[in-house]
This record gives sequence, structure tokens and C-alpha cells, in this order.
Amino acid sequence: MKKPPTKKRSRTNWEKIDTIKDSEIDFSDIPELGKTFFKRAVLRLPEPKTAVTIRLDRQVLNWFKAKGPGYQTRINAILRDAMLHEIKH
Repeated sequence: MKKPPTKKRSRTNWEKIDTIKDSEIDFSDIPELGKTFFKRAVLRLPEPKTAVTIRLDRQVLNWFKAKGPGYQTRINAILRDAMLHEIKH
């Protein structure tokens, strides 16, 4: 299912962005990554999630959905925190 386009308008001035030359971009706050960094770098991809069916109280589900898109990700984050907390104790 395709997500509907957002209703929020971007406040970015795309015309200005399109006219900026690479030489005009200030990279002073971005550290340069040298050969050492890339020699030690490890690519870590997130584990794929598993689709499940879960029964939740209607009020709980409505509360998560009311916070906007990404409610399933928020539910997962809360369950992960609970899991990690229990593992520590």
C-alpha cells in the first residue's frame, strides 16, 4: 500500500538549494573521514522485523495511533525497552 503524500508543506527553499555550488557549502562542522576510519568501519544492517498479529486494548491502540504515523515502531521501541530492562535485572 502506497503512503499518501504528506499534507505538510516543506518550508525548505528548494530553488535556493538547487542554485548553491558545492564550493559554497560550509563543511567546517563535519569531520573528514580518513582511511583509518574506513579500515575500522563495520557495516551493521538492522535485523528485519517479523510481522505478527497482536491483540491490544482498543484504548492502547488508539493512544499510539493518535500520536501519528509510526505507531508500530513506537510500540516496538517500548517493548524493546521493557525487554532490555528485564534482561538487566
